[in-house]
Amino acid sequence: MSNELLDALVLLEEEKGISRDILIEAIEAALVSAYRRNFNQAQNVRVDLNLESGQMRVFARKDVVEEVFDPRLEISLEEAMKINPNYQLEDIVELEVTPKDFGRIAAQTAKQVVTQRVREAERGIIYSEFIDREEDIMTGIVQRLDPKFIYVSLGKIEALLPVNEQMPNEQYKPHDRIKVFITKVEKTTKGPQIFVSRTHPGLLKRLFEAEVPEIYDGIVEIKSVAREAGDRSKISVYSDHHDVDPVGSCVGPKGTRVQAIVNELKGEKIDIVKWSDNPVVFVANALSPSKVLDVIVNEAEKSTTVIVPDYQLSLAIGKRGQNARLAAKLTGWKIDIKSESEAKEAGIYPREDAPLLSQESIENEFDFFDED
Repeated sequence: MSNELLDALVLLEEEKGISRDILIEAIEAALVSAYRRNFNQAQNVRVDLNLESGQMRVFARKDVVEEVFDPRLEISLEEAMKINPNYQLEDIVELEVTPKDFGRIAAQTAKQVVTQRVREAERGIIYSEFIDREEDIMTGIVQRLDPKFIYVSLGKIEALLPVNEQMPNEQYKPHDRIKVFITKVEKTTKGPQIFVSRTHPGLLKRLFEAEVPEIYDGIVEIKSVAREAGDRSKISVYSDHHDVDPVGSCVGPKGTRVQAIVNELKGEKIDIVKWSDNPVVFVANALSPSKVLDVIVNEAEKSTTVIVPDYQLSLAIGKRGQNARLAAKLTGWKIDIKSESEAKEAGIYPREDAPLLSQESIENEFDFFDED
């Protein structure tokens, strides 16, 4: 057994990164418990595991005292000196008490401990690997479905995709390959548990980082994301490199970059707008594809009143108010949209000091801004 155990410990140290010393300590501790349980012994014992010889020996540890009250735990000075004349009071004497059939129990116990420690180590390695990947994306394979979760294989572990994190326009089938956003990694008694999402705005951000080299390199920065998964999203981008067009970088040649992300999200429309620290410009850009005539800012209430041409009112608001709602999420400003004729009746448009707006939005080459 000793050679098998030694080989197993060496292999575990190399493959699983579990220290051999830690395993030996765990086995010795388990053997102490096994000895007490199987031989109904309550004394203080130590197990010596010699991997070279294959011997497993049990030693009872007894305190040297003048008067013995519990012979299982104590030994008189007189008896101790018979063993070794150098013993003194308060020393500890070790006496071998190895049972005859202890080897069989020891082998079984060692196997159980090694198996348990390997399982714990693997869980620890998986947890360490995935805790660093929180708020990141991975490609997984759909394994199975139930009413609460879709189980997605991420290689070493199955992640949970809850119903409320599934895109409403997607049908999932076993063996489908999907990209998921890791929202949470938890350590549980049964090992690490990983929750993923297909609807989180972070998924859209990570997809752009993977698809657009300028974002990955830090030349273009994603400032904010607003998303209604499966339907429409808005993303604002910025670059302090004057020779770089942040919107054009995200669109890519002939729209190839953004089209790849649209395909991954099963046709979800994506508006890419240029970020600005000027709320007038930023809010106007965020309402694309609608044309904006004026933006009146109320700094105190962090709200804006946006004036659009009469024929653009429904486009600015969007289906079920979606365009305006996403623009408000993207900018962080409240947005009240008024038609040009309404604003004129209210006497708030035109203004003499109104800024000249230059709306920057991408071309409607792939109908990303289409309003049905």
